Amino acid sequence: MLKIVYFIFVIFNIKIYICYSFSKKKIRMKNLFLTIIIFFITSNAVFTQENIVINHNGAEMKFEQEVIDLGEFMQYDDPSSKCEFKFTNTGKEPLIISKCKGSCGCTVPECPKEPILPGESAVIKVNYDEKRVGSFNKSITINSNAKITTKILKVKGKIIAAEKNTGAPIKKQSQLAPKVN
Repeated sequence: MLKIVYFIFVIFNIKIYICYSFSKKKIRMKNLFLTIIIFFITSNAVFTQENIVINHNGAEMKFEQEVIDLGEFMQYDDPSSKCEFKFTNTGKEPLIISKCKGSCGCTVPECPKEPILPGESAVIKVNYDEKRVGSFNKSITINSNAKITTKILKVKGKIIAAEKNTGAPIKKQSQLAPKVN
């Protein structure tokens, strides 16, 4: 309905523009041509929009937790930087995860590739780069064929800097480089 009203509105405006141009005897072909091009571009944009289809019998993801707090852990403590989001397909159709992406390169999710049948559970594994020091709050975006197509999960925590090893070898000056006096 909205498309028809828009179409009538644009045609009416073009008709007024053409009548005005003829009445003033200032027919400008460039302006007329430009108006027609703008009409076709805008009408194409309106008529090519997809209709949103909601599948009430579709797949549905039910997570045990949507936010996981890893707490505080030491830098380079690899096991503490990993977590899992457990979920169940509570819908009536198989759930297919099409895309699984972290908010940056330091958050790497691993999603199931095979369809999750109704009633079955699965796990999304997330690994955070534990080399970065400080607090973090990262998101994981999941795209699927579920009723709600995009789901955002969160991982947060704080990494405490590891103590520097004082027994590290001292770097000696190369014999090829000139000596500093």
